[in-house]
Amino acid sequence: MTHWTVFHILTQILRWILPVFVTVHALIHKRDTASCTGWIGICWIAPLLGTVLYLMFGINRVRRRAQKMVNQHLWEGRDPLAQYRQTVEGNLAPLSKMLGRLTERPLMRGNSVTCLHDGDNAYPVMLEAIGQAKKSIILCSYIFRDDEVGQRFAEALVAAKRRGVAVRVLVDGIGSGYFRCGIERRLRREGVACARFMHSVWPWRMPFINLRNHRKILVVDGTVGFMGGLNIGEENMLRLRTKLPVADTHFRLQGPIVHQLAVSFAWDWSFTTGEELEGERYLPEPSPVGDVPMRIVTSGPDTDLEKIEYGMLQAFSLARSHIWVMTPYFLPDDRFSTELILAALRGVTIDIVVPKSSNHALIDHARDANLRPFLDAGCRVWMADPPFNHSKLMVVDDEWSFVGSANIDMRSLRLNFEINLEIYDRGVAKDLSTFMKTHRRNRLTHHDLDSMPFPIRMRNSAIRLLLPYL
Repeated sequence: MTHWTVFHILTQILRWILPVFVTVHALIHKRDTASCTGWIGICWIAPLLGTVLYLMFGINRVRRRAQKMVNQHLWEGRDPLAQYRQTVEGNLAPLSKMLGRLTERPLMRGNSVTCLHDGDNAYPVMLEAIGQAKKSIILCSYIFRDDEVGQRFAEALVAAKRRGVAVRVLVDGIGSGYFRCGIERRLRREGVACARFMHSVWPWRMPFINLRNHRKILVVDGTVGFMGGLNIGEENMLRLRTKLPVADTHFRLQGPIVHQLAVSFAWDWSFTTGEELEGERYLPEPSPVGDVPMRIVTSGPDTDLEKIEYGMLQAFSLARSHIWVMTPYFLPDDRFSTELILAALRGVTIDIVVPKSSNHALIDHARDANLRPFLDAGCRVWMADPPFNHSKLMVVDDEWSFVGSANIDMRSLRLNFEINLEIYDRGVAKDLSTFMKTHRRNRLTHHDLDSMPFPIRMRNSAIRLLLPYL
């Protein structure tokens, strides 16, 4: 028997074994029937290539690793948040109950929140907090550029390290540079502990390239926290007039809610480095600073799968009068679209504010092809003028606000690691609604969509087919 004959026999065996393996694995592990069917079909059509792609992108290894960490990472001792637990009454009570059971985090009273727009306003406050740190600083950012703004943050972090503050910095393995991460080199050179989330240049680790940490977290001494949509880079300083300026919204937090914010970072840090951040230095005894009820909601392709989206869907189903949505990218999946459209059909006023042009043209094209059903249902869609606004804000019935890092697209709500904050406060809701109202510039109509040239509509519709991957 020649070598060629042996090779041919092995090839034929693999041609049947590999698709069978993928079929069995996909049937057992894939929840989404379309995804399951697609992977099985690809592997039977192209067994070798399909199997390689499935091994790289089709298996959620992160969920298994995260579940293992959940089983091992048990918080011992009394619950330091028990005395601050808050209940909600009225129409939104089911929402609070559902999110409590879903996230296993209590709604916390005794908090304060300050809204900070753009890096011009947020960065000075964040740098001041870092400069006043005495015990610990934990910082997570999807983008942390090694530019003028990034260098200012790096200098502040290094200075804190030198005066004895424990500093931990986590940046995303893609967002802050895949082949070269200048800020990581700078911080490590100065002795600051800095890690890159899910980063590897090795091909067998490539399945993680599609799963990003999009969270933005800063906690100082366990008592002052910052979160929202703001990355760290010059483009967020509007006064610098960069080529592609980015407006954004961030939030300064105090009170027991900061404990939840710090714990969410601690899990990401442990997941990435194996180091546990515990004790008084990182998680001090909480104390009340205000009276606003809040809760942290995280999501990601692990034990937190789709929790932020579930919170949004429940809020839509309970809405009675008005829903405000402001997002840089609006490419919702079918169930999100259905729930929002049903709310509009039962008489809820819905305002959706999106940028006229974002920093991703493909997403804009796909979005434009996806807006007609919302207009048909009576939703009001507004195109905000430049600069590109990266804020992610939601307000329901002028009572409940949902803010943070999550965009309204399938990547953000299912593949990325995101963090949002729910706020039960009419004052905050009013301020955010007013902010969104000021960005209602040009209302999109059916005529606008119909008047687009045919080639543009065809392009947009074709790009829309890539919705799950954008």
